[in-house]
Amino acid sequence: MPFQNNTTFDYGPRHRTQNIFNIQPVLPFTLNEDWNLITRWILPIVHQPSLARGDSSDTGTGNLNPTLFLSTSVAKDVLVGFGPTFLLPTASSNELGTKKWGAGPSAVAVWTPGHWLVGTLVNNIWSFAGPDRNQSTVNQFLAQPFINYNLSDGWYLTSAPIITANWEADRSADTWTVPVGGGFGKLSRIDPLPPINAELQVFRLAEAPRHGGTWALRTQVQFLFPK
Repeated sequence: MPFQNNTTFDYGPRHRTQNIFNIQPVLPFTLNEDWNLITRWILPIVHQPSLARGDSSDTGTGNLNPTLFLSTSVAKDVLVGFGPTFLLPTASSNELGTKKWGAGPSAVAVWTPGHWLVGTLVNNIWSFAGPDRNQSTVNQFLAQPFINYNLSDGWYLTSAPIITANWEADRSADTWTVPVGGGFGKLSRIDPLPPINAELQVFRLAEAPRHGGTWALRTQVQFLFPK
């Protein structure tokens, strides 16, 4: 059960702070000896700062993003998964998310050699319907490469930037968001609580849309419930 907070600094024309708090439970189900079904739900709680003088900030829910992965091991230390991802128009206002239904393919690959964990998750979502026909269509790509190096006593070094591309951007310079950075984390347990994985990462936005921010801070806490 991960709770992830993403703060972007110098966001918007007034250089304010945007905050997105993601509630993103991951539930795996065993189908047979070779295949698992992994469900991942992301519900963002968004704080959007005032973008123009006289406007107020807005806080509420964004669009719900469920993903289903059929996963299997293709080698002793290699896991792959693929399936659909969806966009549901649950945003509480137009400023916090598009009023569009969307869907697309998603895939993930994970390699765990020794102390390392290396992999990537990719998807692309296209909108196909929605109650607000005046809103622009959605065609968005996401890639999240991730790498961990496990140290002693539950500590690890990590980098998991979320790279996005908005293929519908009005300007080509506004298409990509590319963070560069990383951080550290620790897996710990305090009985009788479940294992807790906490981490912190800092990113410089090497590429971003105009007024898309310059720096980002991610903090995350995961509660682990092993079978």
